[in-house]
Amino acid sequence: MWRTRAAAACVICRSLANSSYGIKRKSPLQNLHLVSRSIHHPYYPSSKFQRPPLRISIQLFSSLNRLPLRKTKLLDVKYGYQSHRNFWLTRLASRLLKLRYLILGSAVGGGYTAKKTYDQWKDMMPDLDEYKWIVPDFIWELDEHIDFEKLIKALPDADDIAKLLPDFDKIGESFTSLKGFFSPGYNLVSEVIGASDLLLLLGSPGETAFRATDQGYDNDKQYKKASDKEKIDQLQEELLRTQLKYQRMLERLEKENKELRKLVLQRDDKGIHQRKLKKSLIDMYSEVLDILSDYDASYNTQDHLPRVVVVGDQSAGKTSVLEMIAQARIFPRGSGEMMTRSPVKVTLSEGPHHVALFKDSSREFDLTKEEDLAALRNEIEIRMRNSVKEGCTVSTETISLSVKGPGLQRMVLVDLPGVISTVTSGMAPDTKETIFSISKAYMQNPNAIILCIQDGSVDAERSIVTDLVSQMDPQGKRTIFVLTKVDLAEKNVASPSRIQQIIEGKLFPMKALGYFAVVTGKGNSSESIESIKEYEEEFFQNSKLLKTCMLKAHQVTTKNLSLAVSDCFWKMVRESVEQQADAFKATRFNLETEWKNNYPRLRELDRNELFEKAKNEILDEVISLTQVTPKHWEEILQKTLWERVSTHVIENIYLPAAQTMNSGTFNTTVDIKLKQWTDKQLPNKAVEVAWETLQEEFSRFMTEQKGKEHDDIFDKLKQAVKEESIKRHKWNERAEDSLRVIQHNALEDRSISDKQQWDAAIHFMEETLQSRLKDTESVIEDMVGPDWKKRWLYWIGRTKEQNIRNETKNELEKLIKCNEEHAAYLANDEVTTVRKNLEARGITVDPCLIKDTWHQIYRRYFLKTALNHCNLCRRGFYYYQRHFVDSELECNDIVLFWRIQRMLAITANTLRQQLTNTEVRRLEKNVKEVLEDFAEDNEKKVKLLTGKRVQLAEDLKKVREIQEKLEAFIEALHQEK
Repeated sequence: MWRTRAAAACVICRSLANSSYGIKRKSPLQNLHLVSRSIHHPYYPSSKFQRPPLRISIQLFSSLNRLPLRKTKLLDVKYGYQSHRNFWLTRLASRLLKLRYLILGSAVGGGYTAKKTYDQWKDMMPDLDEYKWIVPDFIWELDEHIDFEKLIKALPDADDIAKLLPDFDKIGESFTSLKGFFSPGYNLVSEVIGASDLLLLLGSPGETAFRATDQGYDNDKQYKKASDKEKIDQLQEELLRTQLKYQRMLERLEKENKELRKLVLQRDDKGIHQRKLKKSLIDMYSEVLDILSDYDASYNTQDHLPRVVVVGDQSAGKTSVLEMIAQARIFPRGSGEMMTRSPVKVTLSEGPHHVALFKDSSREFDLTKEEDLAALRNEIEIRMRNSVKEGCTVSTETISLSVKGPGLQRMVLVDLPGVISTVTSGMAPDTKETIFSISKAYMQNPNAIILCIQDGSVDAERSIVTDLVSQMDPQGKRTIFVLTKVDLAEKNVASPSRIQQIIEGKLFPMKALGYFAVVTGKGNSSESIESIKEYEEEFFQNSKLLKTCMLKAHQVTTKNLSLAVSDCFWKMVRESVEQQADAFKATRFNLETEWKNNYPRLRELDRNELFEKAKNEILDEVISLTQVTPKHWEEILQKTLWERVSTHVIENIYLPAAQTMNSGTFNTTVDIKLKQWTDKQLPNKAVEVAWETLQEEFSRFMTEQKGKEHDDIFDKLKQAVKEESIKRHKWNERAEDSLRVIQHNALEDRSISDKQQWDAAIHFMEETLQSRLKDTESVIEDMVGPDWKKRWLYWIGRTKEQNIRNETKNELEKLIKCNEEHAAYLANDEVTTVRKNLEARGITVDPCLIKDTWHQIYRRYFLKTALNHCNLCRRGFYYYQRHFVDSELECNDIVLFWRIQRMLAITANTLRQQLTNTEVRRLEKNVKEVLEDFAEDNEKKVKLLTGKRVQLAEDLKKVREIQEKLEAFIEALHQEK
């Protein structure tokens, strides 16, 4: 608009200059415009209106410069002097020639002066190219989005715009109205002069300089008198105000964009759009890193995928910087103590809700709620402490955490334990070396972005991490340096230039891609992220470091830091991910070739698949227990139970009862002892036998090889499952009570129904007595030594003790021959007689040795007598049916063994029913529970399923999965491009 008014003023001035001198005017010369008066009467002696010439330099840009200007009709003005009538044509020509020279000289001189002034001011001004970032990028890209040619065509024509100009014919009716018109024009010209001087100060190229009015000359003088320092201060303040203005605009736009994206994502979550949302790029990339963290291969396949590694001295503010980037207070905090005890991988991605969740858990923590934040911090602390092994302070196990929220920058960060210089009390002795090794392991990745955190409130010479980072990245091609606690540094540091040296990379012996200064709060753990951001923004607005250009605006605030880190991260990802995919492809080929050469006829089953195969085999073997025949169960149970109770029956029931003189006493003694045995010991012994039998059968099915199908890789797992299942299994407590009643009823029955049962009882008794007799003969032989045959054949002699026992045995045998119905125990006088007889032959014998020898000698004699009696009773079934009336034969011992045999059969049958109906199923249930527990315990599976074949299959599966996910990620990355 001001250009249009200036052009109109120039038209009017030219019209006044071209007016005829011979016409009468209505206004005196003093009332004319300044420019018109200087053209008509440059020598007019009037000091009232005389002004110094005004120099002005502006660049004329107007959309009206091509308009056809109408000739303005001016009213006649009467000049206040006497016109010369003689030679007026000559005088007019001379004045016109003078006017031409004046205009030409003014133009040349003004142009030279303007150019000289422009060069001077341009040399004085700083380079403003560094401040281009103040203007948002979309301003420079307007020509890409807006078609200016169509916009120009849409503007009205020049004739239409000319019609909008004021009609000066009507204005010329009075000089007062004319003066009123030029006053605002003059003010407008003054404003243009000020604007042109500012443009000249900024050094904009392509300016056009010319002399115009006296006011420009005065302003130029004032600018020359101003000091350079004041001008720079004014420009810096102006730039800061402009920056803050655009920063607020950008923040407002980002906030609106965040809300809009949140709404869109929420609508997608609710299923309004019937399209399947693809997994985000950062989530795909994070999955690859999670698989790599579990990849335990021995083929030297290194993980060189990019990630942001956050390192720094302890309490330097690493965790606070991560929380500002994640926009939530998610980490446990402590005052001066080590809180980060293991690496924490944080995956930042965009989502509709601000939530966090662990890789191995489905619980989502709402980061907008304080109770969820407290629970998350507590969970992280618990996981860190659980990952630390006994006797250690830090752990190498990585905790994987995913944080989603609107407006978060997509990247993967790894927070490492803080580097320490001294091991304090309570720490493991190797804590310092362990932290260094963990940091080096992550930083030696050539594609890792190193985020080096330095505490600005302490002396730079105390830094440890900077030396470590300079060793791992000496060229600084992947390092970003962050100076924290700048507010404390500005307050405490005596020389602010020291901070400038740090940010410019001149103080530390390390190089970096970029240097940033941030403020992460006032040290209060209860501060919210919003309050910290406000404090940070307020600090840098008033900071002298920024006002004095010690810090550049793009080097401050965590917002700029997160943007820069995200850009570097994705740049590194795009540059290196395809190379890493090719490396894993080559590794996959090598592993597949090795498998084909070593295991050509076996499928590639990894540890989980092998575990499932072993699980099915074990369950099949447990089910096979139910296929065991009842006859087999009963035979095993009856045989095993008799082996356990036979000694008690012979020694405590049969032998004492056989010492009685008549059948009535024999039966009474047997009944009493059987009742006591049944009430106290027999049911418990029977259950023990049944449980051991079940274990033996289960072990037999688990361990027996099944020909070519047997795979010894499962042996360890099967053994562990068997032991754990048996440990958990408990027999039914009510089984003993029911079994006691059944056994008691069986032993009370004395009626043998047929000859077959009688013969079976005799056979059972003979087998038992022969077995006992054989054992007794073996004991006696060990006592007395070898007989004469063995001594002659094998050249074996007797010891002195064996000779004594042999002589004692001979004396005791004489005693039995003298009295075949001798009692089971020796009387004292009999012991004395035997001892004296041996002493008479020069053999000294202890009475205890005589009794011990007598016990075995009498036992042998009794067993031989019982076997002879058993042969006599083979034909005694007839007398048994008549209750041995009118017969000297008594076969009560046969009835006893029949009762024992029948009790064993009934007990075996009862136990077999309990096994097949209850205990086998309970054992199968225990086995399933053990297998489920083992399936959830990866350490247990790794321990039980080992070997080169398992490891090779596991590595092959991991490499394939990594390669497939990397290829999918690369494809999605190209699509996003």
